[in-house]
Order: sequence, then structure tokens, then C-alpha cells
Amino acid sequence: MHSIHLFNTLSRKKELFTPLHPPLVGLYVCGPTVYGDPHLGHTRPAVTYDVLVRLFRHFGYKVRYVRNITDVGHLENEMGEGEDRIAKRARLEQLEPMEVVQHYTLRFHEAMQLLNTLPPSIEPRASGHIVEQIELVKEILQSGFAYKSGGSVYFDVEAYSKKHHYGQLSGRVIEDLQSNTRTLDGQSQKRAPLDFALWKEAAPEHIMRWPSPWGEGFPGWHLECSAMSAKYLGNEFDIHGGGLDLLFPHHECELAQNIAARGQGGVRYWMHNNLITINGQKMGKSLGNFITLDELFTGNHKLLTQSFSPMAIRFFILQAHYRSTLDFSNDALVAAEKGLKRLQSAAKAAAEISVESSAPAAPELQQYKDEVFNALCDDLNTPIALAHLFEVVRWVNSTVDKKGTIHPDDRALLDTLLVQIPTNILGLRDQEQDGSDGKLLNGLMEMILEARSHAKARKDYATSDAIRDQLAALGIKIKDTKEGMTWERG
Repeated sequence: MHSIHLFNTLSRKKELFTPLHPPLVGLYVCGPTVYGDPHLGHTRPAVTYDVLVRLFRHFGYKVRYVRNITDVGHLENEMGEGEDRIAKRARLEQLEPMEVVQHYTLRFHEAMQLLNTLPPSIEPRASGHIVEQIELVKEILQSGFAYKSGGSVYFDVEAYSKKHHYGQLSGRVIEDLQSNTRTLDGQSQKRAPLDFALWKEAAPEHIMRWPSPWGEGFPGWHLECSAMSAKYLGNEFDIHGGGLDLLFPHHECELAQNIAARGQGGVRYWMHNNLITINGQKMGKSLGNFITLDELFTGNHKLLTQSFSPMAIRFFILQAHYRSTLDFSNDALVAAEKGLKRLQSAAKAAAEISVESSAPAAPELQQYKDEVFNALCDDLNTPIALAHLFEVVRWVNSTVDKKGTIHPDDRALLDTLLVQIPTNILGLRDQEQDGSDGKLLNGLMEMILEARSHAKARKDYATSDAIRDQLAALGIKIKDTKEGMTWERG
């Protein structure tokens, strides 16, 4: 069995990975806060940890893959202040909070299915684990690393730092953090700006609240993952994953909570995928470069010249190492689409090469296979693995051009290299099927919108509204803008 190497954030060294409970691997990944449509930023962790799960399972490991849904407690300020993001969306849309959660959770699942990511083994919601979170707060209070303030409970970072290293995961120094952190409005309950909420007292207007020993309130965002990971994976488990933006403060606070309550960090390996930037800038709505997955699938965005299939987006993500920054552009996606087409065309061409028992064996194919798996097993190095797969593509194209034949043993190697690895480990479905379905949908929608546009021009508003309503019933939303009509699934 191949050895799996992972990058250990705490020691900054590559170490041989052996699961805590062979052959079971416990993996916990921070999932989305479901208050908006799935966007490009959701794709990188989804694809990264999907490939990790597929690789472990390929080698015969069982994987208990837990990915949470944050549906309460994620406030606007990362240190635990401001308005709850779900509650804010519910107030703006005049919906029940769980209506918002259900709608966007389903949207997220639909997007993940299109990207061909495997569903997690368990997908807990924070709101369904209030009892566990209250018990965890009690443990931290009992350890002396938390304090009550009004109806809230805060983690005492200074008290913790006297006995433990707050900042060990992110490499931060508490003295620097204290000098660079100022007290913000609304933090009067806290003893110090670095302290973070374990349990927040609910204001009278707050619509998401639960009873607790400290009064009605709701859990802090950092607390949720500590409670849910322990419930399903135990007080110590193998791998905790998430985006680099979660390293501080979310994962740092999570680690501190674990140590405060249980005397141990609980996580053997921390994995952090880096961020996706757009033309060198961090993605954000305020910058006008925020792209939803629906906009990518339909091409309805000013930065896009065409629609892109989910597999082109997945291939684009795999072209960079998960710990490297990945810069998005329309041209980069076009190039990814072409690269994927080359890979999948080579697989079809390889299947047509004649097999002859007298043909000489090609030892380089076994070498390519070894190099692909060595790359995947060395900190999930997908770009190097893809580079070796494209060496196979060149080998196939050269063999076809020369009208060569292959040995029977090489047929199996080519199938492994060009079909099994791309499909079962990298998760790349057949591009042709995805592309034809997308083009068909886009073509039909263009015809429908053109018919609706003509109806509006004739002032036939009854027909125009009927088209809009019928599409809405099918899960397609029409938007009328100054530039014309756009559509999205939803």
C-alpha cells in the first residue's frame, strides 16, 4: 500500500501519514455558511477534499468524512460580534431562518453534485447540536479558561496563553495580536478584544435563540466545529481541513477550545487550501469580481466570454497545488477546458489502439503510473500528477500517429492512467456529455428569452409573465436588467 504524505501545519514538515484507527481515516472539513448562492470560492475546498477522500478510498482506507453546515452563530465580525449572517438574510428576505438555510443548502448540494464531489459521510448542522455545544462551554468554564459576562460566555485568551500557546497553529504571537487589536463598538461584555464568544446572549430582536444555563442565546461560530467534530470523530481524529482564510481566527480558536476542554488539540493534521483570486485580486462583491457557480455555468457575468462546464472548473482547480494561490481569469478557464478535452480525447484514442501479443511492452507506462501516484501521495500534488498524465497523452498521440500497436499489459495501464485515475480519483466526468448538456440548455434559454423579449416589445405582458412563471416553476430565475434579460438556476 502506498504511503500518504500530508503537510503538517504545526511542524512545517512532511510526515508519514498513518491513520489513528487503521484502516479508518477521520476527516472533518469546515463546510459553508449557507446564506447565499454557491460561488467560485466554494469550489476549491470542495474539490480538494473530494480528491483526498477518493485517494484514501482508492488505497483501501475507509473514510468517515464529516462536513458541517453552519446555520447559526457565524457573525459578521470573525471574532464573534455583529449580526448573525443567516438571521440577517432571513430579516432582509422576510423568511424564517431555517427557510434560508434549507434553500441555500439545497443550492450548495446541487452545485456540489454538478462538480462531481462525493457527499460527506455525515453532514451535521450547528443548530442540531446545541446540547453538545452547551456541554463544551461548561467544560471550558470549569477549566478556568472562560468567563461569564451578562448572558454570554467568552473564552479568556489571556488566561489560556499563560499555560498554552495561543497562535501555535497560525504562527501568530499573542503580544503582537494584542497590540494590533483594538476594542470595537459592541464589545463591552468582553474583558479583552482577543476574547471570543463561546455563547452569545440573544438580543430581544434576535430570532435564533436557545435556552442555556446562562440565559437564552446562541453558540459562537468557533465552538460549533469543536463540538461536532468530537461527536462524530472523537476527541482525537486524523485530519481537519478548510480554507486558508479559516486558519485564523477560526481554527486557532477551535484548537484553543479543544485544549482548554480536553487537554489536547484533538487534530493530528491540519490541511488548509489556499484562496482563489481573480486577476490578482481577492474575490469580493464590493470589487465587482464575485462570481457564482451559476454565472460560470451559464456565462452570465461581465468577466466571462462563454459558459463553462463544471468539469472545466474542476480541472482548472486541479491544475494548481491546493496550498498555492489560484488566480482565476476567463483565459485560464478556456485553457483548462482545452486541457481537459486533450486528456479525455487521448483516453478515447487509446481505446482504439490495436492490441497484439507480439508488440513490445512499454516500460515507460508503468513509470508514468508510479510517478502519478507518487505525486498524489506527496501532499496531494495534483498539478504534478496531471503533468505526468499529459506525458501519457503525448505517448498515445505519438503511437496513434505511427499507427502502432500495444502489448496486452499496456492496455490495462492505459486504462488506469487515462480512465481510472482521472475519473475515480480526480473526479473528472466525461467532458463531452457535460458540454453538450450545457450547450443545449444555453441554446434553449436563448430561444426562450428571445421569445419573451418579443412579447414584451409587443406589450404582451401576460405572455411575458407566463414565460417567467413557468421557468420559475422549473427552477430557473429570470432577471430583467438595463442590459437585457439574464437567467440562472434557482
